[in-house]
Amino acid sequence: MTQADNSVPPEGGDEQPFISHLVELRDRLLRVVLVVVVIFLGLTPFANWLFSRLAGPLTRHLPEGSSMIAIEVASPFFTPFKLAMVIAIFAAMPYILYQAWAFIAPGLYRHERMRVFPLLVSSTLLFYLGAAFAYFVVFPLVFGFLTNTAPEGVAVMTDISRYLDFVLTLFFAFGIAFEVPVATVLLVWTGAVTPESLRAKRAYIIVGAFVIGMLLTPPDIISQTLLAVPMWLLFEVGVFMSTRFAPTPEQPHEEYEPMSEQDMERELDNIEQEENRPPQP
Repeated sequence: MTQADNSVPPEGGDEQPFISHLVELRDRLLRVVLVVVVIFLGLTPFANWLFSRLAGPLTRHLPEGSSMIAIEVASPFFTPFKLAMVIAIFAAMPYILYQAWAFIAPGLYRHERMRVFPLLVSSTLLFYLGAAFAYFVVFPLVFGFLTNTAPEGVAVMTDISRYLDFVLTLFFAFGIAFEVPVATVLLVWTGAVTPESLRAKRAYIIVGAFVIGMLLTPPDIISQTLLAVPMWLLFEVGVFMSTRFAPTPEQPHEEYEPMSEQDMERELDNIEQEENRPPQP
């Protein structure tokens, strides 16, 4: 952490002992767990309804007479509760990030707090936006493509547990992919890259976006493209916004040049004259 010339020191004049930091961290973690548990308990009565809403993009494209199945004995009971727990964590994410912010903010300078807080808020909103994009745009296209490509005579009946793991992976992939602007701003802020260097590597970024889309999505061109294109567009947004966070170049310091022998002798003579000069009345 670097301190600017006009920066205000972190809050709290005296440095707290290590044990007090651990106690504060424990208290904040307990608050996070309590909030997640309360939200989970509130969602538990609606667990089956939540899973039916999550399965909507797939069930609308299943052939007539087909449905989802449960191949494990306990999956009809545990799968909806697993979904409720994940939703509880997602819903509590603003509070979780607030607790993390409250823990690290006292150790930051004012100019760092003014920049980190907007990044935390924007990263949360972008993650939610990525998950919403996956549910409303990607899922209908992907499941419509996958169910229509099944060979003749093959009944499409997806296991509910594997379906949940599949959609949670896509939620996580699109949520992380939508964090590209925040990652770009952080790289520029730390001085690892510059906006100019990122613009020069635009072609490599586009290729990398499609490679990431290939690795994080099912093996179909629709989902790969729907992940790669937003990543590229969000990269352009991040490059544009990163110009505000780019570190300003420091003024170059004048190089020190040692005195020559003649200048040193002249300076010594002046000092001797000053010392030998009689005091004025």
